[in-house]
Amino acid sequence: MLDKLNQIYPVRYTAFIASVFLLLVSLLGAGVMGLSGWWPLIFLCLCGVGVYDLQQSHHAILRNYPIIGHLRFMLETIRPEIRQYFLESETEASPFSRAQRTLVYTRAKGQSDKRPFGTQLDVRAIGYEWINHSIAPTHLAGHDFRVKVGGKDCTQPYDISLFNVSAMSFGALSANAIQALNLGAKLGGFAHDTGEGSISRHHRTHGGDLIWEIGSGYFGCRDEHGHFSPERFVENVRSPQVKMVEIKLSQGAKPGHGGVLPGPKVTEEIAEARGVQVGEDCVSPAAHSSFSSPLELMTFIEQLRTLSEGKPVGFKLCIGHPWEWFAIVKAMLETGTRPDFIVVDGAEGGTGAAPLEFSDHMGMPLQEGLRLVHNTLVGAGLRDSIRVGASGKIVSAFDMARALALGADWCNSARGFMFALGCIQAQTCHSGNCPTGVTTQDPTRQLALVVPSKAERVHNFHAHTLEALQELMEASGLKTPHDFTPRHIMRRVSETQTLHLSDLIDTVEANALLKEDLSDLPAVFSDWPLTSATSFAMTRQ
Repeated sequence: MLDKLNQIYPVRYTAFIASVFLLLVSLLGAGVMGLSGWWPLIFLCLCGVGVYDLQQSHHAILRNYPIIGHLRFMLETIRPEIRQYFLESETEASPFSRAQRTLVYTRAKGQSDKRPFGTQLDVRAIGYEWINHSIAPTHLAGHDFRVKVGGKDCTQPYDISLFNVSAMSFGALSANAIQALNLGAKLGGFAHDTGEGSISRHHRTHGGDLIWEIGSGYFGCRDEHGHFSPERFVENVRSPQVKMVEIKLSQGAKPGHGGVLPGPKVTEEIAEARGVQVGEDCVSPAAHSSFSSPLELMTFIEQLRTLSEGKPVGFKLCIGHPWEWFAIVKAMLETGTRPDFIVVDGAEGGTGAAPLEFSDHMGMPLQEGLRLVHNTLVGAGLRDSIRVGASGKIVSAFDMARALALGADWCNSARGFMFALGCIQAQTCHSGNCPTGVTTQDPTRQLALVVPSKAERVHNFHAHTLEALQELMEASGLKTPHDFTPRHIMRRVSETQTLHLSDLIDTVEANALLKEDLSDLPAVFSDWPLTSATSFAMTRQ
């Protein structure tokens, strides 16, 4: 009932509609109501403000909440912290979230991110991190940093930007949000991951580079039974817009958990993109049906690479049981098949629909997962032939520098680009009532997100973040992003002690896992001898 009422009379327009009503009353019945001559002028001004709010293209909040939305910006001008503490829902880690969001908003709008009065963080806090600078800074020509993705079996390698849009599906995001992200990627020359919801008509509108993520539901490449369809896969993958194919084994926000998009939410556009029926439940199983062992995963990778005519094919995972990851690596060694890339998703990654226990306590955080993947590939002699991406609460240039130091070749960001679109973390993604039109399928709400305006902000955020990375590199005396090492990062571990990140993480020598004597390896590799390429399970206890 409330939904139907809201379609006829959106409650968020109350202030504007009330102003129009009171203007009419003041004009027609001023004498009867006892109103002075100033009231019609006041209500006329309010109506004018409301009309302007609905027509302007820079602030989604004002388009969705005409007149009353100005309260947010009025409080913000008095003191930014008022907006941060009272107008936005926060998690327990709210100070860090606020700092991140403020940084993104500033860069997305092309404003200066310079701040007076020194650091806003507590440098004495345990866990505080910084980068050591050089007394001999370097000078770099630009910040368009790229990495070539594509191994020996890849005939269409892709030069990927060091900073890209992480996986977010159409359906989770609105049509306008998808278009703005893709247009921003087009303007900036970086990649846009489709998420497992596949390639929608909105991904195709502006022609930005796509990484097609294929999950266990095989959306966009499935048959009527929900299994992988080579024919459907070919129809999509051979589009010039698709640059890479990413098999999703798990995602950081809810690893090992499937999902269901209820039938009432499966619109015609969503059904078209995913290859399902309108109005029927859209099921994403917890496990893939195309493979059940590491060897079969390698076969599936080869199949996709052949069907795509040599485009880069890899997989994304949040590390869980280390022995399962080791079994995959052993399958690479046994078959000679190499994924072109691996994206490591940290457990701290976000989503609009994850069980609380999964969000808080399931899966390996990015730092540990990324380092384990890097060390394993180094120890197996595979690191030079496989590129590694990192995803999981990466928003700033410092986040990127730390991920690069831990072994990443490039970084993906979801929440950073959502902030650039105007997300204020209202945490109503699941309700359809997103105040900024980012995560809603309500056609009136998403109209508040004006694609050209937000695409420019997406472009700005990408460019200014890489520019900030360039400045960090120059101050550190480095020449390439991959010169960052764990020794460049410092962390406070107690009130009186700080250590290099290299003193806090494991390091493995090249080909160390191929030797008979494994006694010098970090403890996590004690599972290595217990794994086999034929199964994800340990061979013995």
